[in-house]
Amino acid sequence: MEEIRILKTNFLTFFFFLIFFFSTTTFSKPLQHQTLLVVPLPNPPTLKNPDDLSWSESQADTQTSESLDLSNTLSLPLQHIDALSINETSESLFNLRLQRDELRVKTLSSLTTTTIAGGGGHHRNRNNNATRVNAKDFSSSIVSGLPQGSGEYFTRLGVGTPPKYSYMVLDTGSDIVWLQCAPCRKCYSQTDPIFDPTKSQSYSGVPCGSPLCRKLDVSGCNTQRKSCLYQVNYGDGSFTVGEYATETLTFRGTKVGNVGFGCGHDNEGLFVGAAGLLGLGRGGLSFPTQTGRRFGNKFSYCLVDRSSISSKASAIVFGESSIPRSAVFTPMVTNPKLNTFYYLDLVGVSVGGTRVPGISSTLFRLDSSGNGGVIIDSGTSVTRLTRPAYEALRDAFRSGAAELKRAPGYSLFDTCFDLAGKTEVKVPTVVMHFGRGADVSLPASNYLIPINSNGVFCFAFAGTTSGLSIIGNIQQQGFRIVFDNAGSRIGFAPRGCA
Repeated sequence: MEEIRILKTNFLTFFFFLIFFFSTTTFSKPLQHQTLLVVPLPNPPTLKNPDDLSWSESQADTQTSESLDLSNTLSLPLQHIDALSINETSESLFNLRLQRDELRVKTLSSLTTTTIAGGGGHHRNRNNNATRVNAKDFSSSIVSGLPQGSGEYFTRLGVGTPPKYSYMVLDTGSDIVWLQCAPCRKCYSQTDPIFDPTKSQSYSGVPCGSPLCRKLDVSGCNTQRKSCLYQVNYGDGSFTVGEYATETLTFRGTKVGNVGFGCGHDNEGLFVGAAGLLGLGRGGLSFPTQTGRRFGNKFSYCLVDRSSISSKASAIVFGESSIPRSAVFTPMVTNPKLNTFYYLDLVGVSVGGTRVPGISSTLFRLDSSGNGGVIIDSGTSVTRLTRPAYEALRDAFRSGAAELKRAPGYSLFDTCFDLAGKTEVKVPTVVMHFGRGADVSLPASNYLIPINSNGVFCFAFAGTTSGLSIIGNIQQQGFRIVFDNAGSRIGFAPRGCA
């Protein structure tokens, strides 16, 4: 009996020892890394002769609308828009881009606050209407706008009949389609000749008081011509004012008629090189909404890596072919107070293969009053997260990248590294987790970016005291981003620019 008692005592002692050991010992899984190629900011390339671009614009001008409409999905190579800059260094253009980015974020945040508070503005909720026409797909190449300091991407399309081709900014955070028009009372410099509506056979002014004119948030009336006037102001001080009209747009040979757009006669701001803006928001006057039924209420884009000289041309695609099979989807969240922005549900972030403690969906929740939430935006460069979420993400990344040599912070970036003399380094992986299990694993170049030509790289996230978080285009680059309004979902397809 004594031996049994001793055995029981020893067993209990050993059992409690095991409990103590496992409760005080941490078994952490290895940190997951991936390789970052250390490529500094490239020198801006020179602008090629427009005739060298395989647009065949002169050929398109001579084709009939019937032959043009036969081409639904075409692929055309384009240059980066950085070639439009003259006598600028990569560093100066990068600084300008960050300045514009900061202004844009403040604008988006203030617009949500103003609209929710009842101040109106061009992002307030409205009923969306679209013309019912036959389904058809089309696409148009996109180029990177980094050297313009705009943090935006551009496409090239034809306006009018016959079509006159111009660069247009793509913006998911805006609804209005507009471009500079002659006569120009006050306009900024653009690469192509300014569009002259008097030379277009398809230009038609919109009457005052018409349903289309009433959809404008800021409108007026030219009493002499009885034509509708529009005005759009941007937070960086840019603005456009002019006549609201309808016109035919040509995308790689596919004509889209009766598109409502602003013909701007007074335009000022930072839209360097581009003729205007193609609003891709969810509002009633955006291009996707106006043509929604024709193209199935679906579109997608893939944004090229702006730091790469040899980037492949990417594309924006409208229609059924815009959705790749490899895409993972998360539900599109609706803000009852705003209808311009594309909201989605961010539920967490992982660094090095481990969920970051302190980052949960509660930090990004969109409440019933329209406050908070997360939007995905093509016009914002650097992803902004609410301050608590950003600090948790930053600290986790710093810990995982402890072996890299730190560098002083730069502009809005507080986590930078000196990678001079290196050709590649190992960095912790970063994965963004969205609702319904949509996990988006970011390439290293989507969160550690060069800020100069001296090998300094910075963590391309930032915190915000605003309740609004924004997924910027640096984190989007290389993915095909799908906006499936018909299915009320947003998709991500890796390596989508191939």
